[in-house]
Amino acid sequence: MRMISVNLPVTDLAAAEAFYRGLGFVQNEQFSDERTASFVVEENIVVLLQTRDRFADFVPDAGRMGDPAQSTTVLNALSAGSRQEVDDLLERALTSGGKPWMPAQDHGFMYGVSFTDPDGNVWEAVWMDPTAVQ
Repeated sequence: MRMISVNLPVTDLAAAEAFYRGLGFVQNEQFSDERTASFVVEENIVVLLQTRDRFADFVPDAGRMGDPAQSTTVLNALSAGSRQEVDDLLERALTSGGKPWMPAQDHGFMYGVSFTDPDGNVWEAVWMDPTAVQ
């Protein structure tokens, strides 16, 4: 079984933890400490929030480490089971300290929204009509 771990640099770990809890992700205390917070999105997806100094421990040239508040460094996209789930995730993000990013995209068979966490890391939530994929 493969897993994906999304590692994100954050400036305020407590604010980031509150945001990701607000999205409904579950914190894994076993892999969390004073510089890292591990959140389970679902069984095979984990988000690791790391203070910028901790994140720098994993970057060969920390001086070149990107700052998501200054420029987009990555787009993280999560699939959703319905258009309503997409809208619900956006609403939770905005009420938990996130900001809207791009306008909603509605292509009929595909619908998506995007937002940033408090540090500027971009997330998208996307629903695609399963009958359109066949």
